[in-house]
Amino acid sequence: MWWGLLVVLVGSVCAGCAAVLQALAARSIPDTGRGLRPGLVIDLFRQWRFIAGIGLDLCSFAAATVALRVLPVFLVQAVVAANLAVTALVAWRILGTRLRRTEIGAVVGVCLGLAALGLSAAPQSPDRGTSALHFGLLGAVGALVLLGVGAARLPGRYSALGLGLLAGFAFGLVNLCSRVLPGFTPALLVGQPTLWAMPAAGLCALLFLNTALQRESVVAASAGTILGQTIFPAVVGLVALGDHTRPGLGPLALAGFAVAIGGTLFLTRYGDLAEDNAGPAGGRGEDLTDPDAPSAAVSS
Repeated sequence: MWWGLLVVLVGSVCAGCAAVLQALAARSIPDTGRGLRPGLVIDLFRQWRFIAGIGLDLCSFAAATVALRVLPVFLVQAVVAANLAVTALVAWRILGTRLRRTEIGAVVGVCLGLAALGLSAAPQSPDRGTSALHFGLLGAVGALVLLGVGAARLPGRYSALGLGLLAGFAFGLVNLCSRVLPGFTPALLVGQPTLWAMPAAGLCALLFLNTALQRESVVAASAGTILGQTIFPAVVGLVALGDHTRPGLGPLALAGFAVAIGGTLFLTRYGDLAEDNAGPAGGRGEDLTDPDAPSAAVSS
């Protein structure tokens, strides 16, 4: 199962790069402030940065799908969500952004948490879930749409938090659907409700997250997304799909999960390198060591 962990780690790097590109694209489009606007997705697809980000997202999804054949959902989702640790290291090594000691500790914590998860996780259960679960995942897409419409009408920061959380649920739903598919041959896929739920949930995730990125800081949008895409799928995997830890290592897995997600949440400000703007010091980005520093406007 270690090869699966390596694959999903590569997918996590792709997801981190995709988040940066998509945030740049979303910030370059003015927000109308009138609830959800499906046309936003069409506008985004006119930008090369967004298209490149989608390509990397597809690579991340493919990696997660492969990993979910051998690893439990809680481990895969935690690794994918930890992409912000990679982004923080990119900001440090390439952009020259200074990492505070607490942030270095958060990166180390993410690595240690993932290592604990990897050591404690048992191989994936062969259980693909019941028909009721499959149709329930399809029905969850409809619930996400209704909740998204409501969240988009909330004021400012609350809207971003709500949409970010729902985007996380949608991302998690995509991976759960791929987890329960019985196979990838046409004969097995025909009639599978989760096959139709996957693209619908993916479109919801794109619309919710990019609307949130238009309205608030990446911290507000990303925090909810990280929680939604890790806790929700992990619970479903443990309760309905037979995921489990190695005997006696349940507490280690729980501690590793908490440390990895906590460290990732601490690093949410690195989810949008678009907030770096050229400064006087050789074009280096603004100093992000002050979390209250104003964000720079992003040009298209």
